[in-house]
Amino acid sequence: MTDSILDLGPQARVVARLAEGVADVQLVDGTPCPRYAVRDLLGHLVGLSAAFRDAGRKDLGATTDTGPDIALPDLGPGWREELPRVLGELADAWRDPGARTGMTRAGGVDLPGEVAGAVAADELVIHGWDLARATGQDYAPDPAALEAAHAFLRAAAAEPGRDGGEGIFGPVVPVPSDAPLLDRTVGLSGRDPGWTRKA
Repeated sequence: MTDSILDLGPQARVVARLAEGVADVQLVDGTPCPRYAVRDLLGHLVGLSAAFRDAGRKDLGATTDTGPDIALPDLGPGWREELPRVLGELADAWRDPGARTGMTRAGGVDLPGEVAGAVAADELVIHGWDLARATGQDYAPDPAALEAAHAFLRAAAAEPGRDGGEGIFGPVVPVPSDAPLLDRTVGLSGRDPGWTRKA
């Protein structure tokens, strides 16, 4: 981590633009997340954005206490307005230096604020890739958020039990060391960077 505060705003805007490009007919399509259709992935993005917004604010409660695997995320009818709004609120919350101090909670897990900020960056980068791949859109994540996600996932890959696919990530997918940083980051998340949507 550097001494400067990572601004999640640029990556939040990337994800919002991708969501705007999703056609209604694509909501039932598959994604790189085996359990999720596009609509589930979008529902997850709405939920995680609200959760990490509140984690940054230290406003702990229902949004921060619910684990990500309780049930398939529900996508409400107003998601096209709600998702960009909560993404913007998430970015605003993490611009406050206090968001990264002390402890907070997300997904029902207590963790240091600095770690929660890194997890938020990772979620936005990886699920942005998921959404882009699932809907056939170009993807250029914010470089600073990508660096943060890579650093977080590299550390997570070294945790005990990861080879068995335990925890929130699957086993690391091997990627050549000279591959683009995005591909290496995606591989560390347990996804195949070569994943393509079915025609």
